[in-house]
Amino acid sequence: MDQAGATGRQALSRALQRQCFYSGSDAHPIYVDRLGAAGAGRLPIVLVHGGGHTGACYLTTPDGRPGWAHAFAASGREVFVPDWPGHGRSPMRPDFATLSTVEIATALMRLLDEVGPAVLLVHSASGPMAWWIAEQAPRAVAGIVGVAPGGPANLLPVLPDDAEAVAKLKDDESLGCPVRVEEDKPLFIPPEFMRAYWANSERFPKQAFEAYRRSIVPESARLMNERFNIGGKGLRIGDPVGLSAHPILIVTGDTDPRHPRAVDEATARYLGAEFVWLPERGITGNGHMPMCEDNSDEIAALIVAWLEAKGL
Repeated sequence: MDQAGATGRQALSRALQRQCFYSGSDAHPIYVDRLGAAGAGRLPIVLVHGGGHTGACYLTTPDGRPGWAHAFAASGREVFVPDWPGHGRSPMRPDFATLSTVEIATALMRLLDEVGPAVLLVHSASGPMAWWIAEQAPRAVAGIVGVAPGGPANLLPVLPDDAEAVAKLKDDESLGCPVRVEEDKPLFIPPEFMRAYWANSERFPKQAFEAYRRSIVPESARLMNERFNIGGKGLRIGDPVGLSAHPILIVTGDTDPRHPRAVDEATARYLGAEFVWLPERGITGNGHMPMCEDNSDEIAALIVAWLEAKGL
């Protein structure tokens, strides 16, 4: 092989090696997919999934279309898509059932330290992590996009650490339809839960539900309890004023039973964020998983436009 050929092969090898890597904390490594090109002139973006999912929800839709990661890469950004600790290709420890929100957030913060400053896009249960990370590592976070994000525990009422009492609140949308689970084993999400809360909207590709169901992974029971502030143990921030230096966007659809407008709008006010209620942009029918739904590209374009308007 001539020198030019050897050099080209080495460059290709280096490029391929950068397509995925491991980051995270020493206790909780995380697998990360990387798309797009570095140095394209725009800030990188880190796409963080919610509970019971993996980064796959950003790589492709259940019906096989390119996911949000590709849309953001096409906008000229380097895109990083991690799996939470114990999810997907990130190692699972024996004590996974008690993996906490702050442990996941700490692993993600290590990634932000390595690739930032970056935009942090979060969904659902990763919302509380974003607010905490921005407070702990403000220079690593250039801006935040929250898609139906959980609020900091500062905003949530303390729910009793009692399964029977919480079960009576399971249909209360103002509380996010809470659940309380025992922390002695990982939580396996049943299909009926997925259909009721994640794949319920008219825009979800119902013909691809089985493909979506197969993508769902076991979840930490403690993470779920903290998400609903069971026993007051949810992840809090110190002072929302500290987040005001970060541009923040919160996006919510109109058929998400766990994120009614009033709840996410209150989160936006508390954090000093901009709030987009999708129907006010002429976009209707979206539920909890807009990155999977049939108009996913339209919502990605809305987010890209906001980032560009903010110079991010």
